[in-house]
Order: sequence, then C-alpha cells, then structure tokens
Amino acid sequence: MTRFQHYVYAYPHKTAYRRIEPALPLGPLWAGERRDALFAYVHIPFCEQRCGFCNLFTQPVPESARIAAYMDTLARQVAVVERALAEAGPYAFARAAIGGGTPTLLDAAQLERLAGLLRRLGAERGIPMSVESSPETALPDRLAVVVGAIGADRISIGVQSFIDAECKAVNRPQRAADVHAALRAIRDSRVANLNVDLMYGLPGQTAATWEYSLRQTLEYRPEELYLYPLYVRPLTTLGRKGAEAGGLGGRTGPQIDAERVALYEQGRALLANAGYRQVSLRMFRRADAATTSAPVYCCQADGMVGLGCGARSYTRGVHYSSEWAVGARGVREIIDRWIGKPDAAFGVADYGFVLDASEQRRRWLILSLLSDEGLDLAAYRARFASDAEADFPAVAALVPELATRDATTLRLTAEGLARADAIGPSLFSADVVRRMAEYELQ
Repeated sequence: MTRFQHYVYAYPHKTAYRRIEPALPLGPLWAGERRDALFAYVHIPFCEQRCGFCNLFTQPVPESARIAAYMDTLARQVAVVERALAEAGPYAFARAAIGGGTPTLLDAAQLERLAGLLRRLGAERGIPMSVESSPETALPDRLAVVVGAIGADRISIGVQSFIDAECKAVNRPQRAADVHAALRAIRDSRVANLNVDLMYGLPGQTAATWEYSLRQTLEYRPEELYLYPLYVRPLTTLGRKGAEAGGLGGRTGPQIDAERVALYEQGRALLANAGYRQVSLRMFRRADAATTSAPVYCCQADGMVGLGCGARSYTRGVHYSSEWAVGARGVREIIDRWIGKPDAAFGVADYGFVLDASEQRRRWLILSLLSDEGLDLAAYRARFASDAEADFPAVAALVPELATRDATTLRLTAEGLARADAIGPSLFSADVVRRMAEYELQ
C-alpha cells in the first residue's frame, strides 16, 4: 500500500464538516477555552494563479472590487468576533498567521489595513506571526508592511521547483529568475525566519533536478524548509486532466510512488548533511536557527480563531468554518455568500464538526504523534484521565518498527515519520472516514 495517502495537518478533515444545528453562539463557545494563548488565523482566499495541484480554498485573479469587498467584510467579521471573545473577559493571542491563497496579493495599503484589523482583534505586534507569499507577490513595498506594520517574524514562500519546465508541467508559470528576486527581497526585509516550500514527484523531475532545487534553496539559508510530495486531487487542474496515478507522463501508480520515496529519501539526507533537523514528514528546521522565547502555540490544546472566508476555528469541542470548495464556481459562490452575510451571522458557528470525548482524544494523539516531539504519555493521561495506548491499540502496535517508547514519550522513528501520510489516516475514526467518503466536493 502507498505511504502517500493523505496529508494530515488537522483532524477531523474539513470534508467531515457538516451543518451545525442549532448554530452555536461564539461568546459561550469560547468562554471555556484557555484564553491567554489563542492563535489568530486570517485567510486571504486569492491568488495570482491556480497551480495544477492546488486544492486549497482560493480564487485566482480576483477583480480589485472583489478584494475591496472582501476586506470590508473581513473588517465586519473582526468586529463581531472581537466582541464575542470579550464577553467572557480578557483574552490574549500568543501566535498569529495570515494564509491563503496568497496574502501578499494584497497591495501595501490593503496590508496596512489588515495590520489594523489584527490589532483591533488583539493580535499585537511582537507575537510570533507568519505570512505566506509567492514569487510574483513578494515585492519590497509589501514585504516592508508585512514585517513592519503587521509584525511578521516568518515569511513562507511556495517555490516548489527552480526548474521552469517542472513548474510549467503543474500549471505554475513561474520563472526561476523571479524566484531568486523574491528570495533576495525577503532576505533584504530582515524577517527573522524564512520558510521555503519545495515539491517532489513533479512530472519530469529527476534526482539531479531535485538536488538542484534543494541546493538553490540552501543558498538563501532558510530557517525552515517544507518538502511536499505531489498529490493530485479531484477538481484540481491536474485532476481534471486525468493525471491521477497512472496519468502523469504515462507512469503507473507504483512507479510514481517509488519515485516519490526515492526523492524524499534524497531530500532528507541532503538536508541532514546541511544541518537541518527533521520536525515532521514535511518540515525541516536549520539546527542553528534562533529560537523564540514567546509562548509556543500548541494546536492540540489552544484555540485557533479563524477569520476570513475559508478559515477554520478550533475550540476543544467544536471546529467550525465556512464551507469549502476546490472548483472555481464553488469557491466563487462561497465567497459571494460570505461577503453577503449580515453581521449577526459572523457571531455563530453553523458549519463544522462537534468533537465528542473520543474525537478529542484522537485529535490530540494524531497531531502529537506526527511530529518529532511525539506523544507525551503523561500529558495525555492528565488531560483525558486514560492511557493513550489502551485507548488506541494501533499506536502501541507501531512499536518497535515505526515508533519508540520510553518512560515519558511515544514517538515515530525516522521510518515512521517517512510514513506519516499513511499512519495518520489509519488512525481516523470510522465516523470521520464515513463522512469524508460521503462528502460531495464542489
């Protein structure tokens, strides 16, 4: 069975979300959460292009009037959510991120406005804050606002490849010269942390071209790199072209899988030799990169307050968001409905997933296990008053081939991390698997 099954960056998956009836008012929903270490996430669902592999919630080439309407609606939502959070008293944010889409598609003035909205919400400068960018939009005037007014200490840029032909093969018309210009601009901005996303398994990619992209990236000494395997999903450009396993250059599924495994192992070894520590299947961090003393957001324990169409919010017992789509029409219609919402509609959670005690345990376990820190057995016991390995015998079965256990921690081995995209989905509950299978993708 393939080790590349499903990227697990959250649980439950958004295709398990459904209508929440009756809708839940946000004030009481957030009143019981830990309130001194919240995570603010703002979603900008616009891009200058739609990559062939992309199944994110984003609309390419938006009209200027549409961006303006979106920003006006975002301001209305921030005002409503800020009041809801304040109902139960003081609160504070320990971390923030602006994602998409491509937030730096916004011009400098719009980014300045976004900085003001973050301050109104309570996400002050000085907390760890990440902003996503792209080679076409990492422009000096915008980066100056991102680092200065917004206060970002991390900029993440999707590069994928330094080979123009590889980018073109996945409907990404970028030039390596523009990538270098963008990376120089980000370094010139003096942001503390640079993250670069690269992709392996691209059509036409070889061990030599993969090494070339890795070494070109290392010239900029990024604090972090993410190495993503190419996934071809329904309703993406590659998916519509019939490029599921067997359709990429006439290769079979097993051939594609073997290529991805070889390229992953090559990338992991090269980065280890360059002084990078593997944090997860995808994430590598430079061992000598400076660390922050600010509170670290824990996605298992602390609440994420999502703002913008497509953003998800996480409380301990409820995950909620707007609807999700991949196809151009579905995305546009959802954004249209979001822009047209009355203020009161932003004060409730009406679409998402209500986590019972079993799903809360499962979420904690999956997201802990898939990183190098592993599952803290005592913390799990303190939080849930039960034993993780008794609750989830499949996890205990990973030892010793794919995981190790000591007195305090159960963590994946290097081979286990390499199979995280198979191990994670294997731990999904039957209910979540059923909901995902029944979901009708737009």
